[in-house]
Amino acid sequence: MPTSPTPEQGVIDGRVHRLPLRVYYEDTDAGGIVYHAAYLRFAERARTEVLRCLGFDHGTLRERSGLIFAVRRCLADFLAPARLDDRLVVETRLQRLGRASLDLEQRVTAEEGRLLVRLEVRLALLSETPRPARLPVAAQPAATPLPVSASRPGSGETCQCSPYLSRNSRYFSTTASRPTSCSAQYIGPPR
Repeated sequence: MPTSPTPEQGVIDGRVHRLPLRVYYEDTDAGGIVYHAAYLRFAERARTEVLRCLGFDHGTLRERSGLIFAVRRCLADFLAPARLDDRLVVETRLQRLGRASLDLEQRVTAEEGRLLVRLEVRLALLSETPRPARLPVAAQPAATPLPVSASRPGSGETCQCSPYLSRNSRYFSTTASRPTSCSAQYIGPPR
């Protein structure tokens, strides 16, 4: 049974990462509704957190491998408005994993489930040059989109992480704070 998501990292429930957010004054336009660009920021926060949970902490990935993720393509359908103080949830699903890219579907919903915005995003993995780069073999998740359970050694707790964490445990540092919340960090191999 999934626990309530935390604002910092959200949770993975099945094959969906959920990040709760609240609409602040800075997110709205003169008409009192969420400005369209704010949804892109919400989606970026959610992508950062789901990538962190999958083991791709941006800073560590760049430091250890010289690699970064960049948005290659983003298609957004704005279906309904959100307003000041609304509680939102950003859902992120991994649709396709390529050797140098990820395709994600992101949905911003009102707390009660009403769909507000749907995004299709392709992330490209780039080297420092910046040119397309392949994900290191040790860090390539299985083709299965989003997670399968993995346990933190000795804790008796299960965190929802992807299967490559257990297969490549020497390359990842994983912690679990609740049954459906995890933090995984790509730690090697060094360049």
